[in-house]
Amino acid sequence: ESQACSAKQFPEYGKDYGFDVVILDAKCDAQAESQLVSNAVAQKIRAIFLNPNDINAIVPAVMKAKQAGMIVGMFSSDLAPQNQKFRDFFVGVNDTMAGEAAGEAFLKKFPNGATIVEVGGQAGHDAQIKRHDGFNKKIKGSKITVIDYKTPQQWATAEAMSITEDLVVKHGKKIQGVFCHWDNGVTGVAQALKAANMMDGMFIVGVDGNRAGFDQVRKGTQSVTIMQNFENMSKKSMEAARAVIDGKKIEPINFIPLDIVDMKNIDQFTAPEW
Repeated sequence: ESQACSAKQFPEYGKDYGFDVVILDAKCDAQAESQLVSNAVAQKIRAIFLNPNDINAIVPAVMKAKQAGMIVGMFSSDLAPQNQKFRDFFVGVNDTMAGEAAGEAFLKKFPNGATIVEVGGQAGHDAQIKRHDGFNKKIKGSKITVIDYKTPQQWATAEAMSITEDLVVKHGKKIQGVFCHWDNGVTGVAQALKAANMMDGMFIVGVDGNRAGFDQVRKGTQSVTIMQNFENMSKKSMEAARAVIDGKKIEPINFIPLDIVDMKNIDQFTAPEW
């Protein structure tokens, strides 16, 4: 949903940077993505913004794009460090910082400590690893204790619900809070906690700031959402490409600040489409 939303923003704001934007949709097929990059090279496209389904499979096509003189911007997902020389820049969020922000929310809520559980994102995913590491780094040495941590096989709401059900059986009322790596996962977490009559006073933090996250914060079922701003991400990507075209020096890695959204400040933000 986040990428469908972004796909609307590039054409909408492209004219502000002198761009005529074309959207190439590979429908999450790695082979089709590589072919689309090759097609863009053949069409002599000046710049391309990529959020590939497979950051390794896309590399040969990206190399061809660079050899052809195309500006390559990675959007939301970056290439592996050894392949970053084949792109001009990356624009996205720092998932380590997202985890740290979640940790800060728990430290603020529980200055005297609490026992909580962590429901991770898709096992082995870059965002899951960084959000976990950032979160645990932030709370290290504090009185916040993570008594259990489990990850699903997919970013699936049903899996988050099942994991939480297991955690409730195992730990029961010891659980005072939940850090879930994504807002749609929080939906499943909350369903499991409601079924166990454990929602009263429960502190739940998720990452994404999507429609589900906003709705859940407004309803009080989610305490905090760490919001990714894809509008700013899209604009910054085009700003960077424009700078390269104009011969200006740019930073190769550009992190978009995360917004910490709770019931107190939610009306300050535009509700997301995705």
